[in-house]
Amino acid sequence: MAGTGEFVEADNAEAIITRIEHKSRKIESLLKQYKPVEALKTALEGSPPNTRDERCKSANWIVVHRAIMAIKDVDGMFSSLDPEYYDILMKYLYRGLSTGDRPTCDQCLRIHEKLTERAGLGCILRSLADTVNTV
Repeated sequence: MAGTGEFVEADNAEAIITRIEHKSRKIESLLKQYKPVEALKTALEGSPPNTRDERCKSANWIVVHRAIMAIKDVDGMFSSLDPEYYDILMKYLYRGLSTGDRPTCDQCLRIHEKLTERAGLGCILRSLADTVNTV
């Protein structure tokens, strides 16, 4: 990940979109193999994209959202999701809650509860306070 303040210029957005499309295909393949946690890990890797380009952020949200919604066993997810993913997952949960979409909000709240139990309030504070690496 780029250091603080280093963002990819908009003219490189196409390269980021291409990487996100590749990631999306990999996620769909994992979901077909009934590997939702692997799909979620794949979705969260390289997130957020190092750009302020909203097209890139939206495209990445779509793939993360797809993976989040595929999780059925939230407790089981945490048995194999490494703590390195917790803060970024929390950011995406808040993005999901901001959609106002009922199924998305319900799923994000289910995961949020378990994530807070596991990662603590610090995870919430870090995700809300980080205004540089936005999703």
